[in-house]
Amino acid sequence: MDVSGNGNNTSSPEQPWSLQRLSENLGAYIERLGTVWVEAEITQWGGSGGHIYGRMKDVDDDVTVDITVWRSQRDRIPEGIGQGDRVLARVKPSWYLKGGKLSMNVLEMRHAGIGQLLEQIEKLRRTLQKEGLFDLDRKKPLPFLPRLIGLVTGKDSDAEKDVLTNARLRWPDVTFEVVHSAVQGDRAVPELIAALDTVESVEGVDVIIIARGGGDFQHLLPFSDEALLRRVAALTIPVVSAIGHEADRPLLDDISDLRASTPTDAAKRVVPDVVEEKRLVTDLRRRLRHRIDGIIEGEWDRLQLFRGRPVLQSPETTVDAHAEDLLRLIQRGVDITQVLIERGASEVERLRASVRALSPQGVLDRGYAIARTATGAVVTNVDEVNVGDEVSVVIARGTLHTSVNRTDKRA
Repeated sequence: MDVSGNGNNTSSPEQPWSLQRLSENLGAYIERLGTVWVEAEITQWGGSGGHIYGRMKDVDDDVTVDITVWRSQRDRIPEGIGQGDRVLARVKPSWYLKGGKLSMNVLEMRHAGIGQLLEQIEKLRRTLQKEGLFDLDRKKPLPFLPRLIGLVTGKDSDAEKDVLTNARLRWPDVTFEVVHSAVQGDRAVPELIAALDTVESVEGVDVIIIARGGGDFQHLLPFSDEALLRRVAALTIPVVSAIGHEADRPLLDDISDLRASTPTDAAKRVVPDVVEEKRLVTDLRRRLRHRIDGIIEGEWDRLQLFRGRPVLQSPETTVDAHAEDLLRLIQRGVDITQVLIERGASEVERLRASVRALSPQGVLDRGYAIARTATGAVVTNVDEVNVGDEVSVVIARGTLHTSVNRTDKRA
């Protein structure tokens, strides 16, 4: 039979088909099958050159097929999908002409069953994280000793007993405002939100504990509900998540202000141990007393050291020593001043003698005279005056006024 539909159905030992023709006809037939959604388990998953190659296995029977996710389709594959996941996939059969091999091109893929729920939770986690609701800087600190603790938990649950018992063992006077709520099933989310509203309205609540004693993944789904998470994020009171499940942590652990591994751990993290605190206070008092005693002893030693110094034992000794130094400096100043005065007087006499020696008066005192014309000019040459001119002659003790009777030039 010619599956290609070209009307040529002849095939015999005398007229056999080529493998090329057979492969082409199979490819053309498979191409017309279109796309189909299948549920399967991924048994192999690996990337190369931007593409993904792997295998899928039927969830019930021993049937496997090869799968290929081309690079252009990778953005349709959720993050986190890998080997061992149960998935829903929209596939298109693809026939490899030269190798005669059938594989499935994956066009879309999503988690199936629990995997699909995990995918939804992971998507919500990324959304809340992008909004900053998981940031450390928005975490509210817990009070050291809460006056009133709000507890939201299941009625008569082990979680309630664990929190109350361990908290009162640590601090007998601690008080609780307990509000019961469903902690699994369809009623859990609205009842948990209503319980938080009730606790928030109670005056004096310093911290809220949301407690549950573990459970499987399905039971913990309410604690990853977006409405509950946003209600917790809007609270002004610090919230402690005490769900008690390590394997599948709900998103409440990330959005709360503190995550406790179990309800018992929550009691220990919220309520201080009175015995331990008393021991700590006693130890601090002892250390403080020892510190104060050390300071007093140190200051006493310093005081004794100061009192033992000579300046404090005989203060007059220091005054006398400085007085003697002052007298020596005064005497030295007097001596130096006297010497300077004497040297100055001698210098004045010397300068006075020099001035006298160079003064015209000194020349006059030795018998010389100075002749001046009527205009006051000093006569140094007989040619500067004529016979009959009035001249004045300055001598050591006065001035003579006369006239020139005769001039004689020095030979």
